[in-house]
Amino acid sequence: MKLIQCASVAIVATLASALLAVAALADSKAATPCEIGSYRLAGGASLDIGPASPGQLRWRLEDGRTGALKTRANGRWVSTLGWTDRPDGHHVTFSDCDRGEIRFDNVPGRREALVQVDTRFQGSGVELAGRLTMPPGDARVPIVVLIHGAEHDSALETYSLQRQFASAGIGVFAYDKRGTGASGGRYTQNYLLLAADAIHAMHEARRLAGARAGRVGYQGGSQGGWVAPLAARIEPVDFVIVSFGLAVSPLQEDREAIEFDMQRAGFGPDIKAKAMEVADATARIIETNFNEGWDQLEAVKRKYGAEPWFKFVRGNITSYLLSGTPEQWRKDGPVLLDGVPAHYDPMPVLSNLDVPQLWILGGQDRDAPPFETLRRLTALRNNGRPITTAVFADADHGMYEFETLADGERVSTRQPDGYFQMMRDFIHGKQRASKYGSAEMSAAPGWPGAARPVD
Repeated sequence: MKLIQCASVAIVATLASALLAVAALADSKAATPCEIGSYRLAGGASLDIGPASPGQLRWRLEDGRTGALKTRANGRWVSTLGWTDRPDGHHVTFSDCDRGEIRFDNVPGRREALVQVDTRFQGSGVELAGRLTMPPGDARVPIVVLIHGAEHDSALETYSLQRQFASAGIGVFAYDKRGTGASGGRYTQNYLLLAADAIHAMHEARRLAGARAGRVGYQGGSQGGWVAPLAARIEPVDFVIVSFGLAVSPLQEDREAIEFDMQRAGFGPDIKAKAMEVADATARIIETNFNEGWDQLEAVKRKYGAEPWFKFVRGNITSYLLSGTPEQWRKDGPVLLDGVPAHYDPMPVLSNLDVPQLWILGGQDRDAPPFETLRRLTALRNNGRPITTAVFADADHGMYEFETLADGERVSTRQPDGYFQMMRDFIHGKQRASKYGSAEMSAAPGWPGAARPVD
């Protein structure tokens, strides 16, 4: 079961587990299951098969449906819905890998002959591992560079978009951010340094694609929403896509998340004001690199810990500070949040960015609530910035729809229909649908075909 997890400023794993995950991913390539790839089904649908938990695979369709595959007798894989443990009735069989054949619910398909080139390239003072995945043929195609969130995972091993976009006629450059996967250097959340690495990745993507490179731009999720626009401001590209990112600072993100916690739980302004005292304390801890603020946080816990609203405080980083010990966080926090610019203001960059942008946000995003971000993006668009926004009302962080369990936790079921298609069309620069699923869109003039902003 995969509960929706924050992939923004607050990395939720402990340092030990993060380091173990990095070591495992760096050594995993030789053991990559041969079934992983992009398949074209009879009738034209594209099906992605990617890695999942050990011994499992994950299937994804372009409409956002997904499930985990577990092997059964006679080579038949059976599926469970999203990240739940509930069977969804789907099943898959594979031929031997050399033949590249598949049957999804008895619909035959064949592996697509995507072209992949692995590379090592120089980032900003560090060597990074990357991969260009191209659709077959020699036609000129747009290129998208995928920018990490705050996760420690290897993008080369885990990012399904590198195959999904390529299957849709788009070249894709994925790379392991510094300190993750097969890349060198130390993990950091320094946005300027990560933006410099992204620019180097864009150069490497252009170099490898050669004459096939058309439009080139970035797609960044969560923390990538701070990094991608910054990279595009330093060196312009043709487009930027931000998925579940923010136009506020990391500390503002945490405060807005706590306010959203209180709103969802049905509490009013007086309780929100009390909850902000918790946010003030955790902000002080972050601002001082985990050295100060602990006494203030303990005092707030003593003051309000027994009140009914306190158990609903989640926030972003706050929930992890509340659940851990000061000793643990003094040791692990500076490494997990290394370089994070807590007061980073993205507005000067966004106010001066002429690159066309698509911002896709989740209306139920608990980790990165979109409300102030939408207000700011709307103001920028009305002032002439080329920004299109889209909100999927029922999506949480990571752009996942979900079910709510009896204990209040959420379990992801799928991504919204229209999410992938919208990104695909923005990268191609062509509107192919009058509506993208349930998305509420406000389009900048000129893309995708809108004559004026619609708010």
